[in-house]
Formats: sequence, structure tokens, C-alpha cells
Amino acid sequence: MPTLTIRNVATKTVKSLKALARRRGRSMEKELRELLEGHVGERLSVLEQIEAGWARQARRPTAAEVEAWMGSGRR
Repeated sequence: MPTLTIRNVATKTVKSLKALARRRGRSMEKELRELLEGHVGERLSVLEQIEAGWARQARRPTAAEVEAWMGSGRR
């Protein structure tokens, strides 16, 4: 399995991750994996919804339209 190295993470962020992991009974590494997988999975879901919408449209959306759709999912 690949390994990621993340440098220059703010101390405040690391402390917050450790606290979150501790509350959930996980290691910080496992907590970070869960957060990353959740974020990527959510993004893939949004992209799949956009692709499904393209199939129903008479024309392909512009890049600006796609960005607006993706931005609306972050609120």
C-alpha cells in the first residue's frame, strides 16, 4: 500500500487531529485515513452526479458551470 508524507502541517492542525482521533478511539493515522477517504468518496459522488446530469443535457456544461455545481455541494 502506498505511503503519503505530509510536511509543514500547522501544530494547531496536528493537535486537533490528535484530539479528534483520541475522542473516536483511533490513532491519528487512522483518523486521517478516514477523513481523506471520506472526502475523496464525497467528491467522487459529486462527480458521478455531474456526469449523470451531462447525459440528460442537450449540451455539455462549461467549466464555469461545473465549478459552480461543485462549489454548491460544499455549503
